[in-house]
Amino acid sequence: MESDQANHVVVIPSPNKSLSSVDHHPLAEISSSPGHLLLLKLLHREEAGHGCKVAKLEDHATSLRRDAFSLSCLFLAFHFLSLILLFSSSVDPLHGKHKCGKWWVPSSVSLMTSLVLVCCVQIRVVGYWRVERALGKERTEGRTLARRILELRMKGASYDLWKDTAGPATGLAAAGMVKRMKSSSVEVKWMAPFKWCSRNFVTICLVCFSGLMFPVCKFIICP
Repeated sequence: MESDQANHVVVIPSPNKSLSSVDHHPLAEISSSPGHLLLLKLLHREEAGHGCKVAKLEDHATSLRRDAFSLSCLFLAFHFLSLILLFSSSVDPLHGKHKCGKWWVPSSVSLMTSLVLVCCVQIRVVGYWRVERALGKERTEGRTLARRILELRMKGASYDLWKDTAGPATGLAAAGMVKRMKSSSVEVKWMAPFKWCSRNFVTICLVCFSGLMFPVCKFIICP
């Protein structure tokens, strides 16, 4: 037993091996290469800028959606109150015939007010979908930036700098242009009307309701 314990050998790893593995790490290679380090800083700065843009666009889209909902509620409240007033005025038997001759006055007022509110809602809806398109573009560019940063961190000094000589923004613009060309070529043209109707569904419903309320006012005043 004493001879076996005496023959035990303890192997101590050499510090040079660990230091060499650290030196060959991709991040160490990037820090030792001025071009790759500058590209990494530019990509991080570009990614932070895209993050700020996405946050602002999301806040703007939320405010537009909230405004469209508030205007739609105002539209319904206006017609609810107008129907109550018309019902209460049509109950009076003394002035019923006199009011029946001017049925077009409340109908016109209701129609004009409805059109104003519908226009306000449509402005918010168009602005919302415009912001959504810009938001999708910024998110796509942000994902492209994240992939490029990950590729640079994994490859280190072996990352090809020639494809980034035009700058990060130009490379992203070219990638976005190629993506839009592919998506436009794949998109079916006959789906465009359905897409437009789905985006403007709220406005279409409000317009139909406004047109329906015009003859309803006459039927209430002139039973």
